Amino acid sequence: MLKELWNDAAGGFHPASAPDFLPEAALKEVQLRRLRAVVERAYDNVALFHDRLRERDLTPAAIQSLEDIRHLPFTVKADLRDTYPFGLFASPMSEVVRLHASSGTTGKPIVVAYTREDIEVWSEVMARTLACCSLHRGDIVQNAFGYGLFTGGLGAHYGAEALGATVIPISGGNTERQIMVIRDFGVSALFSTPSYFTHLVERASELGIDLRELPLRVGVFGAEPWSDGMRSHIEAAAGISAFDIYGLSEIIGPGVASECPEHHGLHVFEDHFYPEIIDPETGEPLPDGEEGELVLTTLSKRAMPMIRYRTRDITAIIPERCGCGRSLRRIQRIGRRSDDMIIIRGVNIFPSQVEAALLAVEGTLPHYRIILSREQGLDQMTVEVEVTPEVLSDQVRVIEDMRERIAQAIERILGIRVGLRLVEPHSIERSQGKAKRVIDQRGD
Repeated sequence: MLKELWNDAAGGFHPASAPDFLPEAALKEVQLRRLRAVVERAYDNVALFHDRLRERDLTPAAIQSLEDIRHLPFTVKADLRDTYPFGLFASPMSEVVRLHASSGTTGKPIVVAYTREDIEVWSEVMARTLACCSLHRGDIVQNAFGYGLFTGGLGAHYGAEALGATVIPISGGNTERQIMVIRDFGVSALFSTPSYFTHLVERASELGIDLRELPLRVGVFGAEPWSDGMRSHIEAAAGISAFDIYGLSEIIGPGVASECPEHHGLHVFEDHFYPEIIDPETGEPLPDGEEGELVLTTLSKRAMPMIRYRTRDITAIIPERCGCGRSLRRIQRIGRRSDDMIIIRGVNIFPSQVEAALLAVEGTLPHYRIILSREQGLDQMTVEVEVTPEVLSDQVRVIEDMRERIAQAIERILGIRVGLRLVEPHSIERSQGKAKRVIDQRGD
């Protein structure tokens, strides 16, 4: 499968033969054929899915068109925990060559499985992801995604190798070593969470190293939402092009969708992952262009097919064709989830909104946290944000002016005033993986 995507003579990605450029009719034919096969596989081998279809008086034969997918039941994260560890597997363990799992911070971990064919698909979509991000054979890539049970590290690793790049499997943490390797190995691309990369840039500056003077040209970032303001900060500070990628362990890991050089939405590799947008309250499908919850169906996963998995990520399908020429549909960048919403005094707030407000004010740093507390029975929200040393060393009047500008920026976006605390650089704990933005001290 993979070798069909690459032109060895050209030394890299060969668009003419890639699924990214399939005509719409050909793509839909592939999708329907794979959808019917995966529904039959899940029906025959996964008791939960079989029982839910029987409850609806449905069989796989009901899938006669792509539109028929809306008759199938949803799968949710609780299903994976309720059937822990192997209850959703459609392959016998003798065919499973890899297991990954979530950290389990909110209960039992989510376990996902891969057959040899699944690993090949994963490598393919990650290679297509990285080609989408302007990487090619000959690039030296530093993979600072975490290895181990987390899907990010190995998924990106396999894709980069399939692309023909040189991979440095450094994993996360040990920031000074990361900086040394970037400089000494001539790294041209780096993979990490955006929050960790901002920390890396900051530490490099403290060591007297300007990443803008090194060969590093591309950053591939995922695993957490990040704003356009964060992108601008990263690109200016490091002199790179920053690309957003999207994936989740329940579906396959990274490799579900990727930005291209147009930087206007993420192409979904929909020959393997069928996207829908639904109303998160009613579950009803929404038309292209309308914002709602992303639902994904794996079209080729063998070990653990996911049928209409509710991601809780809020986005919309962009109906227009992309200027890069890919026929794959795009989703808007995901800045929030339906389940990370904070409600303060009746107002719905998402952490990404706070980040956007902060990064619009010069003198702030991209490190912040939201502290939720309760005083006299009322919920309170305080934003702590790091500011540059120059701001804190200035006159009291200048500090107060900065505080007011940040408060006004937050109020413009959120519609309410919240508590605000300006703190010194490095006073907010840095993350080597996903940043923990919200500290809830309200208790039960």
